[in-house]
Amino acid sequence: MHVSELPIVIVPGIQGHWEWMRPTLAALRAHGDVRTFSLNDESGTGDPFAQWMAHIDRLIDGTGSERVVLIGVSFGGLVVTRYAARRPDRVAALILVSAPSPRMPLGQTEEKFLRHPLATLPLFALRGATRLAPEVIAAKPTWRSRAAFALVYGRQVLAKPLAPVKSARWVRAWQATDITSDCARVAAPTHVITGERDLDRVVPVPSTLDYLTLIPGSTASVLPRTGHIGLVSRPDQFAALVREFLHVVDDPRSRRSA
Repeated sequence: MHVSELPIVIVPGIQGHWEWMRPTLAALRAHGDVRTFSLNDESGTGDPFAQWMAHIDRLIDGTGSERVVLIGVSFGGLVVTRYAARRPDRVAALILVSAPSPRMPLGQTEEKFLRHPLATLPLFALRGATRLAPEVIAAKPTWRSRAAFALVYGRQVLAKPLAPVKSARWVRAWQATDITSDCARVAAPTHVITGERDLDRVVPVPSTLDYLTLIPGSTASVLPRTGHIGLVSRPDQFAALVREFLHVVDDPRSRRSA
């Protein structure tokens, strides 16, 4: 079976819930089987990375396929990188979407969030909203479409909000896990998708592009007019980039410089 015909498993970011990716899932499902889960499904005790890997195992088992295309969004990129390093026989292709480099240092605001996740949540949420506003304006052509997107996206986030205590624990688990070494063990063809440098104000694009150094042979492409949430604000265009990469994996002769 061609890689482009394999099921896709997609892992969400630090917000934790798959529901905020509904437009993305719909766009990808137009081409085949897509599975996902919520990071919040882990128990809250023990190693969350080990539990997320077990979730991915179960999803792959449920597809009836021996291998899948694995996509990690933002923080989820760290999860899928560790999985691909530890389960190389189950990953036919790996896609990292606006993922932080495992070597990315935390800023002062993030350090405060780790120490006081509940107290700093309002500031964290406000900062997130102001960082996302410019990319929504760039992604949508009219104020009506921008308002409509903000309303739908905002409802999803409010319906399935960030769990600050859990999120802080996940970041601490990341900091205690050697995902940098995992990168060198990734054998699957790997592609990195970013937004534009001046629009992704959540994870700096150079941090995501660090995977090109860490994972041998990896390639990259840019989703135009987007920043950190381009897979949601321009889902059809995101799905097209995914399909393009998978067709390249199927036919290496068509590989181009990204």
